[in-house]
Parts: sequence; C-alpha cells; structure tokens
Amino acid sequence: MTRSDLRRSFARDILGGMVAFALLAGPVAGTAQAQSRDPAYDSARSAGKVGEKMDGYLGIVGPESAELRRIVNDINIKRRALYAQRAQAANATLQEYALTAGCLAILRTAPGEKYQAPDGSWHTRTSQPPMRDSRCPA
Repeated sequence: MTRSDLRRSFARDILGGMVAFALLAGPVAGTAQAQSRDPAYDSARSAGKVGEKMDGYLGIVGPESAELRRIVNDINIKRRALYAQRAQAANATLQEYALTAGCLAILRTAPGEKYQAPDGSWHTRTSQPPMRDSRCPA
C-alpha cells in the first residue's frame, strides 16, 4: 500500500467512526448544541461572515470585528479540545482528525453558507456538492 492509500484508508476509518458516533449521539448532541449555540454565531454564519475551513476549524470571511473573533476563537477552542480527545481515542493525530472533521463539516454546509475550497478561497455553498480536498474520504 502506498502512503496515499494508507491516508485514504485511515480517513475512511475515522469517517466511519465519526459517522457511527454521529448516528448514536446525534439527537442528543444536536439538541444540546441547539440549546447552547450562540445566536451571534448563527447570525454570522447565515450572513456569510464565517465559514467552515478545510482544517476542521471555523474561519472569518471578510472583515473581522472583535466580537466575531471572540465567537470564532471560542468555537475553535472547543473544537480543538474535542478533536484532541477523539483523535487520541482513534489513535490518530490531531491534524488528521481535524482534516476529516473539516471534510465532514464542509459536506454538512447548507446552501448559502460559506466554506473554504482546497485552494484556500472562500465559496458560497450551492445545491451542488462543495469542492473538497483530495485527502477527504469519498
């Protein structure tokens, strides 16, 4: 197996684990997230001021304010902690786990939301599938 094949296999394994977890914990996690989600984040996301990045973290699209930076930093700190915990459980590196999480987050964007393309540019999601990194699981 080539190194590229191993990465794809690893990404599929992580994806499978994440999907299984999401299916089992989705309703509970979704409810908790909806109850604790910052309305300012929802507003920034729907206004296209923030978007999902390829590295698994949230990014600021366009001009930045102190409040927007606070929101993004808060979410990214929480994501990093979660990724670190789950990466350790999956025997993966933080970066590998975060990339796979980024692939999934971009897939879950809704039309009108922003996401980062593999070349680093920001795009608005349409009804078509988003552009994704070649390292993303199929």
